[in-house]
Amino acid sequence: MNPRSLLLLLSFWYTWGFAGADSEAIYNFDDSPRAQLLEHPDWFKESFLDLGEDLQEALAAGKRGIIVYFGQRRCAYCHKLMQVNFGRRDIAEYTKRHFDVIPIDIWGVREVIDLDGTVRTERAFTLAKGLNFTPSLLFYDAEGREALRLRGYYPPYPFQAALEYVVNGYYLRESFRDYLARGENRMVFDAQDLNDEDFFSPPPFNLDRSRYPSDRPLVVFFERGDCHACDVLHGQVLREPEIRQQFFALDSVQLDLRSDMPVVTPAGERTTARKWAEDLGIFYTPSLLFFDPEGKEILRVDSVVRFYRLRTVLDYINSGAYRKETYGQWRAHRSL
Repeated sequence: MNPRSLLLLLSFWYTWGFAGADSEAIYNFDDSPRAQLLEHPDWFKESFLDLGEDLQEALAAGKRGIIVYFGQRRCAYCHKLMQVNFGRRDIAEYTKRHFDVIPIDIWGVREVIDLDGTVRTERAFTLAKGLNFTPSLLFYDAEGREALRLRGYYPPYPFQAALEYVVNGYYLRESFRDYLARGENRMVFDAQDLNDEDFFSPPPFNLDRSRYPSDRPLVVFFERGDCHACDVLHGQVLREPEIRQQFFALDSVQLDLRSDMPVVTPAGERTTARKWAEDLGIFYTPSLLFFDPEGKEILRVDSVVRFYRLRTVLDYINSGAYRKETYGQWRAHRSL
């Protein structure tokens, strides 16, 4: 695909993908666990979970690599991926043509042989990969290298961009963030285009926890103007009193990821909002990054998020559970 075609296509994805006619189906849904168990598409591979063998079989079939899908049968976001994204024939056909998809049950006890030969249960494999949210997808290329990881649910348009980013080898030359940014083709929006909240701290943004530790965790909202998903977060999810109250227990700031607003990071580095977002690899808005009182990143929510998931994350943070175990371990213990 030539660069001009790529820019036109990415511009189409951004214009229609985040504010198109199907945005209601993408962003407005009940994300509590589903009563009905999820069925995977019949074209997902029936695997013995030897990923090295799976990769070789995919390459022998003329494919680019494999996608390891981490999911749960009752996960509303997993249902959304199957019904909305893979429910589109173009996305399903493109995925089938270029990848074998290997499903992993994050609570499962089957043994997985990783590409390096390590043997773990599905549950232990998920924790070892540090995947906090379902669905998560790891893309592996022909050499067995991780080309991209997606944590959580993304709408069809950036999801299709992710597929093409790997298939066309752009991951070898640039970050996914930069790849998407080349298709935005928009002016930088002013700060007033962002949704304000009364729990946001005003500038200047000196977030330095290395010299000035706090007794509270910090959450940084990375957003941008003209962001439909940001509007949904503020207009719906953050309107729930229980969720709003949780944010008052945190130090909360909002940054426009495309602005040159000066920022001192939790590690004490002087930078700008734009440069910090770039260094962090933020490509989706809104993204919420949580830091402990000493400035270490605890967790990030950088995909579509609704009421149930955000309440769970805030419970983990504000209960102080992050001091003892990772989010994945905490969820596993709560489930058991």
